[in-house]
Amino acid sequence: MLANVVLPLVLAFIMFSLGIGLRFADFGRVFVRPGAVAVGLVAQMLILPVVAFVTLLFFDLPPAFKVGVMILSFVPGGTTSNMITRLARGDVALSVTLTAVVSIIFVVTLPILIPASVGHFQSAELGASIPVVELFLKAFLITAVPVTIGVLLRQFLPDTMAAAHGPVSLVATILFVVLVLAIIGTNLDVLRAQLPVLGPVLILLNVVMLAIGWFLARLSGLEGRAATTVALEAGVQNAGLGMAIGAILWASLGDGSVPDFSVYALPSAAYGVLMYFVAAPFVLWRFFANR
Repeated sequence: MLANVVLPLVLAFIMFSLGIGLRFADFGRVFVRPGAVAVGLVAQMLILPVVAFVTLLFFDLPPAFKVGVMILSFVPGGTTSNMITRLARGDVALSVTLTAVVSIIFVVTLPILIPASVGHFQSAELGASIPVVELFLKAFLITAVPVTIGVLLRQFLPDTMAAAHGPVSLVATILFVVLVLAIIGTNLDVLRAQLPVLGPVLILLNVVMLAIGWFLARLSGLEGRAATTVALEAGVQNAGLGMAIGAILWASLGDGSVPDFSVYALPSAAYGVLMYFVAAPFVLWRFFANR
């Protein structure tokens, strides 16, 4: 029930809350600021998965947990990165644009990258058994569709959606917290056993990507606020989406080879807690530096 129904529905609502905060202009900004957007996309969509993969080579985690970490590296930043960017006085418009663009692109890349990850870390047979079209359609239905509906509603009912955005985002945040607590609470023994290794992996990934995002942006000539945004988009991922994709992957296997969806979802659930503590020093630094 949690994996097949609750998680996808909650994720769809979270993505809808993202959509009503977007305008068509946010997508059009790709053509207005192509350099900044390109740097953000390279950091988040190319460097992040590579760093996650290399990091996992040095840690002894169960194979399914490694796949869960890779799933986390594939998903966009979401409303969380937008909120944290605002707190850090970063370039919020750039953050929103990157989230919007990556949320669309990842629907296409996900069905390619997940089977590859399962095939590498678990088994080639298991990776080959994943129904790619089904995975694409489910990811499309719970991400691109609600985001598109939200954007269209914001376009045609701007005042109503602007007023609704705050309450809807609050409900989405509460649902996300409840989901994280539910997944962690029902798998506490498993998490305790794996946290001594999983925790350092997630923290290291977060710290390294914040640093890479920042320095890549600065070396590319972006000013401080834009560099802050690129760092946070690269270092802060949508944990709720990671949990939902983990559940979708588990359900798509359907042969009992992986007994419980939590092995794919727990890395994202744990990350959903840890990322705030890891990102806090960076956010404080940029909050004062960007004044």
